[in-house]
Amino acid sequence: MQLDDATDLARRVRGLYHQLETAHEGSPWGVKDDMLGLVNDVGTVARLVMASEGRWAPEGDVPTLLQGKLAECLWWILVLADRLDVDIAEAYGTTLGGIEEHLQGSVARLPPA
Repeated sequence: MQLDDATDLARRVRGLYHQLETAHEGSPWGVKDDMLGLVNDVGTVARLVMASEGRWAPEGDVPTLLQGKLAECLWWILVLADRLDVDIAEAYGTTLGGIEEHLQGSVARLPPA
């Protein structure tokens, strides 16, 4: 799946959640609520990483749980970027391209092994 397609899917899924939030809570979640959703899921990822190293025992299959929770974290990132008018595909390419260039320079200056 391309990032633009993933963003479109994230937007559609978020719209469905907004409908449920409005029906159950009287209004859709705001951006701050979405951020708290991400933070909650990141905490779960942390526990699942601990579980993958034998430091915590969750209920369920750790690889499957980790796959799902990482996907949900990506979904939250795409939702937040969309709601905050950030072109995440462009930002990712620009940011990581700059980091890669910087790291290549740093690696090139390393003493020979």
